[in-house]
Amino acid sequence: TVPFGLSQHVVGLGITLLATSLTYYCYRLALPEVTSPPKIEAFQPFEIPLLSDIPLIGPALFSQTPLTYLAFVLVIVVTVVLYRTPLGLALRAAGENPAAVEAQGLSVTAIRMGAVMVGSGLMAVGGAFLTMSAFNSFFFEMVNGRGWICIALVVFGSWRPGKTLLGAVLFAAFDALQIRVQQTSLGADIPYQIFLMAPYILSILALVIMSRRAQVPAALMVPFNKGER
Repeated sequence: TVPFGLSQHVVGLGITLLATSLTYYCYRLALPEVTSPPKIEAFQPFEIPLLSDIPLIGPALFSQTPLTYLAFVLVIVVTVVLYRTPLGLALRAAGENPAAVEAQGLSVTAIRMGAVMVGSGLMAVGGAFLTMSAFNSFFFEMVNGRGWICIALVVFGSWRPGKTLLGAVLFAAFDALQIRVQQTSLGADIPYQIFLMAPYILSILALVIMSRRAQVPAALMVPFNKGER
């Protein structure tokens, strides 16, 4: 989409649908007789000494799998790169004022393609977390629409890694809360689908509220042609 100036909305949806169907097809080719999700050797929680013994927050923050710790580290790394390095300045400018980037002798196409590839790799790590840390297996319903919530989280965080992390933690808290509520007496009287919808409804409400103040990059998903001003 970047070098050919295509609509990232349309192509992105097309790639998503293609990848979903192709993955299912390859899965059935590799495991045609499997009726239950195959189990895998998952990451084991790593407890940080002393910190993991803190009541309430200790097990939640300091007794997690390596991929969870990696996620928090990556937020710091991405923040430093975006706001403290020349590469980050060029990357942000490619989304705000690509003509200025080209005027500096840099390739807008290369920067944007690099950002897309790195972002795709990080999303793949998120998918690996579900199979190797959360569920210890692979099945097609495991994502359950959570990937689309990422779009809402980016808007919620105004394209800033720290605020986006806060939104992700809030969504995860609501998701965990609905699981706990289902196990109470209240959950026995209400259809479980209502609880499953709750985190997504709250995410939509947060998106509506925060999108009014969100600072959208001026050239977000706007094709750029070399020499264009």
